[in-house]
Amino acid sequence: MKFELTEEQRLIQAMVKEFAEKEVAPVAAENDRLHRFPEDLIPKMAELNLLGVPFPEEYGGAGADNISYAIVVEELSRVDASVGVIVSAHTSLGTWPIYKFGTPEQKEKYLRKLVTGEMLAAFALTEPGAGTDAAAGKTTAVLEGDEWILNGSKIFITNGGYADVYIVTAMTDPTKGTKGISAFIVDKDSPGFSVGEKEHKLGIKASSTTPLYFSNCRIPKENLLGKAGEGFKIAMQTLDGGRIGVAAQALGIAQGAFEAAVKYSKERVQFDKPISAQQAIQWMIADMSVEIDASRLLVYRAAWNKDQGLPYSKEAAMAKLFAAETSGRVATKAIQIHGGYGYTENYPVERAFRDAKITEIYEGTSEVQRMVIAGSVLR
Repeated sequence: MKFELTEEQRLIQAMVKEFAEKEVAPVAAENDRLHRFPEDLIPKMAELNLLGVPFPEEYGGAGADNISYAIVVEELSRVDASVGVIVSAHTSLGTWPIYKFGTPEQKEKYLRKLVTGEMLAAFALTEPGAGTDAAAGKTTAVLEGDEWILNGSKIFITNGGYADVYIVTAMTDPTKGTKGISAFIVDKDSPGFSVGEKEHKLGIKASSTTPLYFSNCRIPKENLLGKAGEGFKIAMQTLDGGRIGVAAQALGIAQGAFEAAVKYSKERVQFDKPISAQQAIQWMIADMSVEIDASRLLVYRAAWNKDQGLPYSKEAAMAKLFAAETSGRVATKAIQIHGGYGYTENYPVERAFRDAKITEIYEGTSEVQRMVIAGSVLR
């Protein structure tokens, strides 16, 4: 058992870290303040193949493993969690289902453009009345001739309004419960499809989060993803992988806040010495360091399991649960170490504090992760 990155993983980490510091960090605070989606960063990330890290080279991807993908999301989120989730939602939620369940024709039409960043993807499962109870969705899809007709709405969709392709779940047979849900590929210009106003959020403000509306939305018959009735299974498997991405995002948020706190503690002088010399500060930093290290090991293990073809549902849930709650605790301590300055926008820890909270909510709340873990343990 080795607890070190491979040469390839180290190179990817160094490359992304440099990109994040040079391209992402300088505009992160302003994008957050203006609720501005970083459109200009998409082609720059595509040029470095950051939007296709875990996909094969035959589709234009980097051909790297899922640990490398987690590292990419972690390093981006270390300076801007909004950019981290844009990449995570595109890769894990929007692109992976087509790679895993798509027909050769669907892969030919969509996959290369998504993997190379020519197109951006999103995933639409959540509805106003169906959050944690994802099976309670009311969006419907009816086959009429050579077209599926979708009606209903989705909510809280990451990359909404900027994505070119949406993976959408809809009820095709209400009599079959979860086995009556199907998944579809919906193009942004599909007739009857529209995007609502951006949500005004506590954190990840540079990420676009919108509702989606389907009013007799017509898509080709061949845009059914997988088989009819497999939509819920596809969604749940997609979320398993997506949780690795969110866990990596939470890890990055924590790491960024931790680094800022350590730096500040060495520079801030009170009582004629740096506050890092105070035991109260040292103990906070020690606790932060332990929790971040433990989070990283859980995240990388979940990614490794996926790479090895091993079960990873429980491992992904554990990683997301612990890393998400760690990011909240670390960001809180980081503000405490900064004192009053930490409560201002002049330092990045207040943004980390706001960004961290969502990692305990989306792609399955912390309570859902505990349900998944307990269900696996007690099976």
